[in-house]
Order: sequence, then structure tokens, then C-alpha cells
Amino acid sequence: MLTEQKSPLKPHEINEAEQYDTLTDEQVIALAQIVINRYGPDQQGEISLLCRSENATLKVQTDTTQYALRIHRPNYHDKQDIRSELHWLNALQECGMVVPNAVADANGILVQEVQVDTNETRYAVLFEWIAGEEPTTDVDPKAFEELGRIMARLHRQAIHWQRPTEFKRIVWDHESMVGNRGHWGRWDAVEGLTAQDIPIVNRVLEDVAQKLKFYGKAPDRYGLIHADLRLTNLLLHPDGTRVIDFDDCGLGWFMHDAAATVSFFEHHPNMAQWMDAWLTGYQSIRPLTTHDINILPVMIIQRRIQLMAWVGSHQQTDMAQSLGSHWVRETIRLCEEYLADQTQLLRKAG
Repeated sequence: MLTEQKSPLKPHEINEAEQYDTLTDEQVIALAQIVINRYGPDQQGEISLLCRSENATLKVQTDTTQYALRIHRPNYHDKQDIRSELHWLNALQECGMVVPNAVADANGILVQEVQVDTNETRYAVLFEWIAGEEPTTDVDPKAFEELGRIMARLHRQAIHWQRPTEFKRIVWDHESMVGNRGHWGRWDAVEGLTAQDIPIVNRVLEDVAQKLKFYGKAPDRYGLIHADLRLTNLLLHPDGTRVIDFDDCGLGWFMHDAAATVSFFEHHPNMAQWMDAWLTGYQSIRPLTTHDINILPVMIIQRRIQLMAWVGSHQQTDMAQSLGSHWVRETIRLCEEYLADQTQLLRKAG
């Protein structure tokens, strides 16, 4: 069995250790090999690590095709959560949407359990590979129009779908996103915040909480969402934009999915163009109310603060390290602009 390497925690490291997977890359690949050994000859191949973020994602290259293997980090989703995600993916496929398709092992098992040591079990799922290119911030805003149409179809299906009785997924509400016990840790644990920044963010969060309470959780506003529809979870393909990585899917506000599309890039000069295109695409499938459109700046700033918590608890990831020290300063600037004039976050949208 593998033995997880641990070292004593310093106080500022506790938030990160609770969130980030502490296995080495070599240990993750060894776990992946254990999982793949349970599959038939068609799934045997060379294993390579693609990325580590909330989970580890690996590529399995066979003689004829490739697969994506996801190994879950501990203390995030249990087996019922993961099975529920797969239930939704199956339902979306039945509606004709191109989403990840899980592959069963030689014994017909979809959700694998693999031992790290005597005290820790990990879950893993093998998916068919979805072709496409990951967009960058240089993407044509028209791609966001297609994304809007896809997201509207996701939401429409979620509203009308009768979920299985055993269905259970994570809840994304205000407290679980930006509260002291948020799923991704505390936003005030991120490096780069000053003592003067804390009250600014708190003022924003007080306003956000009030507006979301008024907005409410009616079935046409709050339901099953992807919850992480950012650029890295999109694949551009000649046949249309595909959505991947439903690992964070759960119960939340539909407009939170809109905010997630610009994750980490809320300060980008093209953000308003992106959201304009998104609105055009989305409303061609599912028209929004004035209340829905007006809540978008609220969702965007809440998401940005939620991402501060993620960065603070995932500092070892390539994504967090790529942001640089200016990202937190940009976040505070966005908070100040929100307090002064919320419409600046969506100047051209709507």
C-alpha cells in the first residue's frame, strides 16, 4: 500500500492541508495504475498526469484511443455524491448533450475504491475522452454565446429532471461558498491581503448576502448546477463547445454558473464582451428576468471572493501559482468598484 507523506503543520498551512491533496505525483500515478489494472484489455495503456486541482486528472493512452481518469482527493465527495454526478451525466447524455461518459471496469463497477493506506480510501472514475481544445482568454467572445446556449440547456434539463431518490450533491449557498466554514476554506487565508482589505471584503459580502436573501431560491433560480463552468472546463470543437468536469456540480443558483464562466478573469478587459455574448446565447434558449440579470454582478463578486478561498487553500496548484500577487490586488479593486457602482462589473451586459 502507499503511505501518505505528512509533516507537522504550521498555523498558516492548516487551511491548505485540509483542502489540497498531499500525495506526490508518483503516488497518484501508482494509484491510477491500480485502478486501470481492474479494466479489460481495451483500457490498458500508458498513464500520464494531466493536472492536479481539486482532484488529479490523468490520461490513459491505449493503442487505439485515450481515456481520462479522475482520482478524487479525500474529504470532499463520498461515493453517493459521485454516483449522483454520474446519474446526472447519464440524464444529460439522454438529452443529446456531449458530456463525460463513465466507463465501467471488468466487473461492471463505475466508481472505484482504492486504498492509499490502512486509514484512507480514494475514489476514482474512468471517463471516455472528449475531444476539443481548451480555450484561453484570447477566445472569440462568440464562444461564450455557444456556452450560454449550452448552459441554458443544462439548466432547463435540471429544472425538469426528476432526480433519483438517492441523489445527493454538495450545496453551494452563500455560507458554503464564502463563509467561515466554506467548502474551499476561508477567503481571508489567501496571501496578499492587508488589514485594510478585510473590512472592504466584509462590506461586499454583507451586501451580497442581503441581495441573495431577497433574490431567493425559487426553483427557476436555484437548482442543480455545474458550479465550475470556467474556461479550463470547456473544450472547443468544430461540432460545438463541450462541457467537462462536473465534479463540483451541486445545488446552487443558476446565475452562479454564469459567474463561474469568467472565474479568475473577472478583471479582464474582455469580461463585459464575454458576458454580453453569454447573455445572448443563454436567452436564446432560456429567457431571463430582470431580477436574474441584475443579480449577475452580485454573483460575479461572490464568485471572485470564493476563488480567494480556493487560492488560499490550493496554493500548491499550478493554477494558484500562475495568478501572481497582483490577482489579490485586482480582487480588492473589484470589491471597491462593486461598493461604488455594481454595474461596473457588467457595464455592457444586459
